[in-house]
Amino acid sequence: MSHYDVASVTRGSSPLVLSMPHPGTRLPDEVYARLNERGRLVEDTDWHMRQLYAFAERFKPTIVEAGLSRYVIDLNRDPAGVSLYPGQATTELVPTSTFSGEPIWREVPDEYAIDWLRSAYFQPYHDALAAEIEHARAQHGFCLLWDCHSIKSVIPRLFPGTLPTLNLGTNSGVSAAPAVEAAATAAMAGSAFTNVVNGRFKGGWITRHYGQPAEHVHALQMEIALSAYLDDEAAPWAFAPAKAASLQATLAAMIEAALAAATHIERTKS
Repeated sequence: MSHYDVASVTRGSSPLVLSMPHPGTRLPDEVYARLNERGRLVEDTDWHMRQLYAFAERFKPTIVEAGLSRYVIDLNRDPAGVSLYPGQATTELVPTSTFSGEPIWREVPDEYAIDWLRSAYFQPYHDALAAEIEHARAQHGFCLLWDCHSIKSVIPRLFPGTLPTLNLGTNSGVSAAPAVEAAATAAMAGSAFTNVVNGRFKGGWITRHYGQPAEHVHALQMEIALSAYLDDEAAPWAFAPAKAASLQATLAAMIEAALAAATHIERTKS
């Protein structure tokens, strides 16, 4: 297993870091052998993240992208195994089921195996992400971390009804300065898409762990309904460029607004 499979880094020249922890579909041999047929479909992937965010090239971002499936280990969960949403259904650090609740393992990893997966695959991604956040902060005085996600719009086990298309999370306002959240929210609210701030998805471990506005790191999670940019929310999960275009325009406006707000805040501080 190469380093690229765990974390691919494309370094840019701006304060913007795009984290993509769940677009990967690859499975190490030792994991593939223990998954069942359902698990090998890796259906809960954040499909086509690089293609969706291709517009962001104009911002010269750094991109940290995972190559392995979230079924190997979820890079957006607390490494200690603590639930991010106590009392609500969610998936674990090493998921045991699909989002819908179907088992994905023939042999569920024990604590020893989870420790090994954490060391082999979780830690390298976060070492890379932390290094790029620090590099951006060293170069620009601050970092805007945008955590890229997508999900099926209807998953009764996880949330009732249909999910809004755009779900912005800042850990209830903790992971980014209020002005940064407000700027992104205003750009989102001006779109035609249904949207919510800190709704069902307030931000996972990446947003919560790295988002430290007092330390000049502003982190926002963007969870997008797959219906906004795929032909269908089922296999083969084909990207729909025409459908995605208006979504990409909205995401660009949100990132541009958040960057401008963060830049203003940090220049005012200095």
